[in-house]
Amino acid sequence: MKKKKEQPILENITITDIGAEGKAIARVDGMVIFVPFVVPGDIADIKILKKKKSYAEGHAVAIHHYSDKRVPSRCPHFGTCGGCRWQTLNYADQLAAKQQQVRDNFERLGHLDCSGMQPICGSENIYEYRNKLEFTFSSRAWHDLPPALDAPPEPGALGFHIPTLFDKVLNIEHCALQPSLSDSIRLAVRDYATARQLPFYDIRNHTGCLRNLIIRNTSTGQWMVVLVIAEYHPGWQGLLDHLRDTFPQITSLQYIFNDKFNDSYADLPSVTYAGEDHVQEVMLGFDGAPSLHFTIRPQTFYQTNSPQAQRLYSFVAQYAQLAPTDTVYDLYTGTGTIALFLSHLCRQIVGIEYVEDSIVAARQNAIANHIDNTRFFAGDMAKVLTPQFVEEQGRPDVVVTDPPRAGMHEKVVEQLLAMEPRRIVYVSCNPATQARDIALLASKYRVGRIQPVDMFPHTQHVENVAELILNN
Repeated sequence: MKKKKEQPILENITITDIGAEGKAIARVDGMVIFVPFVVPGDIADIKILKKKKSYAEGHAVAIHHYSDKRVPSRCPHFGTCGGCRWQTLNYADQLAAKQQQVRDNFERLGHLDCSGMQPICGSENIYEYRNKLEFTFSSRAWHDLPPALDAPPEPGALGFHIPTLFDKVLNIEHCALQPSLSDSIRLAVRDYATARQLPFYDIRNHTGCLRNLIIRNTSTGQWMVVLVIAEYHPGWQGLLDHLRDTFPQITSLQYIFNDKFNDSYADLPSVTYAGEDHVQEVMLGFDGAPSLHFTIRPQTFYQTNSPQAQRLYSFVAQYAQLAPTDTVYDLYTGTGTIALFLSHLCRQIVGIEYVEDSIVAARQNAIANHIDNTRFFAGDMAKVLTPQFVEEQGRPDVVVTDPPRAGMHEKVVEQLLAMEPRRIVYVSCNPATQARDIALLASKYRVGRIQPVDMFPHTQHVENVAELILNN
């Protein structure tokens, strides 16, 4: 077998910029090198791991000079858990990099006018900002170093997957992204299960009892804990009893049985073990409107940074410039949060969403908030949004669209061009596909304001709102 060529270590290399996927960039002899867990201004020795024609990937084996852009990490797992790769980068520089990411995608991919770019909206909280975390049980724990020969056997790990390793999970002792009660609950689950030898899930052989742990919290102080099990085993109910008795803060304690070959649970029923079958979230209304109350169940989608969701939707409302007589289409409406947020500003809102359960939740949320000018429809967007549908529901004056990362189907773009709403407000978690879609709309629409919003500090992800105005 041909021996793999050993790649070199490059010494005293200056990290120059932020790159894709949360990595930083160095340049050596005209070649771009992507390096994780370093920041611009660091000077490091870089071990090359993979080399292609136009770029290379490596990691820092030593840092000789630390950049003035660096800040201390609050996470004991930084550098191993790949979730918050920008945690050691000053937050102001994180925001600047995200704003540049939006600009680069719009100008380079979409060839779009960015003169309306607004300063990025940073997150008020950069730690403990998440209202939901999902943890994984695994019979295979990840170790930075091999355990000692006399170390006792472990049942596995409860935490996050190691990047690129589907079966290895890192035991998380502390995560700074959710309030501290989340740590206490997760560690109590792990300790109880370990002491009683409850089997952690083996993802390779699809055996074992404990599979996932979902912890949600709301701004109203309520907590939901969902235990996902893959098979019944003596003692698993005792774990739920232990959580119920130890943590009176848990408003809703539930479990889900999932013996599928994947971790998705949106299509599976949940069983309430103790407390309520839901938690309640509250969002302030826009421009003096009453606050909105949202019922959240295990399968419910809700933006994971609640204060930033409020700001994001406020930008949508500003850019929509609605009149009391307007008909609004809310495409990819989810559980109807944007539709309900805008409902008091217009005559009616028509929401469309692929997931049937989300539409059921949207209708229930409308009833709970005494909103009667919304209509919600479930189905594939490209198949629902037809000329006949528009004729039946009325041509929209304004369209709000918030598609998944893949962006909009070409047929949806074609229908938008045919409907000619006077404004389109495009919300996206992926500025690249957003820029692509807006370029397809450029024959009839010009770009107005562009508003990046940071929903996920310490990560490379950025949300973006774009205002599209129909040409005269």
